[in-house]
Amino acid sequence: MTASAELDLNAVEVLLCDADGNLFPSEEPAFEASADVTNRLLAHLGVERRYTAVELRLATTGKNFRTTAVDLATAHRASIDSATLEWWVAEEKRRVTAHLSQALSPDEGVLGPLRALGTRFPLAVVSSSARARLDACFSASGLDPLFPPGLRFSAEDSLPVPASKPDPAIYVHAGEMLDIAGTQGLAIEDAVPGVQSAVAAGFSVLGNVVFVPAGERADRAAALSAAGAAGVITSWAELERMLVLRPALAE
Repeated sequence: MTASAELDLNAVEVLLCDADGNLFPSEEPAFEASADVTNRLLAHLGVERRYTAVELRLATTGKNFRTTAVDLATAHRASIDSATLEWWVAEEKRRVTAHLSQALSPDEGVLGPLRALGTRFPLAVVSSSARARLDACFSASGLDPLFPPGLRFSAEDSLPVPASKPDPAIYVHAGEMLDIAGTQGLAIEDAVPGVQSAVAAGFSVLGNVVFVPAGERADRAAALSAAGAAGVITSWAELERMLVLRPALAE
């Protein structure tokens, strides 16, 4: 990848990493579990439409279930009260967290480069997902030691009012907690809403398509760039070369 002139790698102090589909391949298994809950919710609301896991993934990647549930209810002219919404959010969290705990495993292609990056930069996670889901995924994928609990920012649990990307609130919150702004934080995102969220909060962004299915990769890369990503990487090793290996050689 050739980064654009807008991306000042020398200014980067912290890496702000999206979680799902970025640090681990959780999108496909998560939507397998989430689709079942989503279709049960739609039936509960009297909506006849049913969604496959693939349809949901392509339509809602980067959003959390809370936002998806409200959007689907609105799209199908159904109403969902706050108590009902909270019950289904909890149910989806429980089902998806349990499934991901079994589906994910350590990936040295992620762990190796992140260990190297972690020697040079603090690593934080900035996600729309709930903290319980993040914790389960970090444990299953072996990432626990690299992302301490205090550096895990959840749009579902870390904010006074739950939100979801592309709302920039979670990136604004992370920036305030880490005392960074602008080019001091480099966001790594695999989905358009995530790029939009980070850009709106004023951070530089790189797209990452490492876990995007091969047939969707070119379109996703183009969409990430159009949303404001300064460049797109295809592996964590590529980011390691950009931020750790090349600077070390230059020294």
